[in-house]
Amino acid sequence: MALFLHFGTNTFTDTEWGTGHVDPSIFNPTNLDPHQWVQVAKDAGFSRVLLTAKHHDGFCLWPSDYTDYSVKSSPWKNGTGDVVAELADAAREAGIGLGLYLSPWDRHEASYGKTLEYNEYYMAQMTELLTRYGDIKEVFLDGAKGEGEKDMEYFFESWFSLIHQLQPGAAIFSDGGPDTRWVGDEAGVAGSTCWSLFNASSALIGNTDFKYSSGGDRYGHNWVPAECDVSIRPGWFWHASELPKSAISLLDLYYKSVGRNCLLLLNVPPNSSGLISDEDVQVLREFTELRQTIFSSNLAKNGVLTASSTRGGTTDTRYSPSSVLEDNIYSYWAPEENQIEWIIYLDLGQSTLFNMLQVQEPIHMGQRIIEFHLDILTGEGDWKTVTSGTTVGYQRLLHFITVKSKILRFVIDKSRADPLISYLGCYLDAFSLPSTESNRSSHSFFNGSQIIQLNGYNQSHRASI
Repeated sequence: MALFLHFGTNTFTDTEWGTGHVDPSIFNPTNLDPHQWVQVAKDAGFSRVLLTAKHHDGFCLWPSDYTDYSVKSSPWKNGTGDVVAELADAAREAGIGLGLYLSPWDRHEASYGKTLEYNEYYMAQMTELLTRYGDIKEVFLDGAKGEGEKDMEYFFESWFSLIHQLQPGAAIFSDGGPDTRWVGDEAGVAGSTCWSLFNASSALIGNTDFKYSSGGDRYGHNWVPAECDVSIRPGWFWHASELPKSAISLLDLYYKSVGRNCLLLLNVPPNSSGLISDEDVQVLREFTELRQTIFSSNLAKNGVLTASSTRGGTTDTRYSPSSVLEDNIYSYWAPEENQIEWIIYLDLGQSTLFNMLQVQEPIHMGQRIIEFHLDILTGEGDWKTVTSGTTVGYQRLLHFITVKSKILRFVIDKSRADPLISYLGCYLDAFSLPSTESNRSSHSFFNGSQIIQLNGYNQSHRASI
């Protein structure tokens, strides 16, 4: 997960898209503290923060040498401040990665619309950002531009080359990569099928094929995993009249982004004083508590595992099915080659309540699984399917109606190559209801006596979040 920070003159004008003509004097946060932003991110389990160094209005949160429309023309710190520098220092001290957004669309800069001149201007500003502030983990680009604005050709390939030259370790995000891609919506939701494989040459920045971006491409030639961007509030910038989403809503977004092989890029905008608001901090704290409660212990951790086959036989421990209980994608179960079935059996030792499946593939070996399902053994000795899914990738989370069983089997129905599993987990989410999509496979298999209804958990705690 990464934390997006939309901050700038819009924060003080109660707008989303600034005109580019607001007086810089309006930017004057009275208590700006990027250390607080970073600590909020770190406490909530986010590994990266990403700042709008320049949004569409063209106002720069660093003292650029190429424009006066920046913090140096504001009263904040008498024009000597640098938000990017303060955030970079705070992130470095906390061990959190730093990402930057530099809007291609610039409603203030006079050269916008003059292709060669503006591209040179943009690359000069990008060079400042990538050479002044240490290690940059991500550069976020988009094709946003209002209707009726000046025509402008962006030299994206030149920009990509410059970024990779100045910050070789930075991932470049855009509609079409080259390193990570937009999932195709701003709701924070990936497709239930989501491949990291993608054809970047088929994607046009600013002209997204939303369905293709959401699902990726099983036959894609490029490795371009998706990012799901969404704001904790209705708007992207802070507005006093708006309230954040609930922790339960964030948990659902987590399942539908991180749980679908994507990075969740959650926007938490600082307010006009320069701090993340107390109500946002509280929701993030509750969201963190929910995740910790649900995922703190794998209910399968003491189980006994066997498999339909194991590469090298049962005496070769390198690919043993027990590897899937090690929290490490570099150890994994591998079946014998050229098999017609791929199954992992799990004996939990005692009948156990659960409603959440976690699966991971060792993605350094590629994304392979196309379809899978999970069965439980009933008291009558029959296998019954409780959930099914398509792609896995780095991580898949499936939430389904609560069941109770001792014996499970994880079945891979279809795979691009011999499937490999690095992690398998079972958990109990006693706080939220599974989505209709997660339940689709289980409705037809269970009657009322077999489905476990969680009526006994703390209702007052649930109401508070």
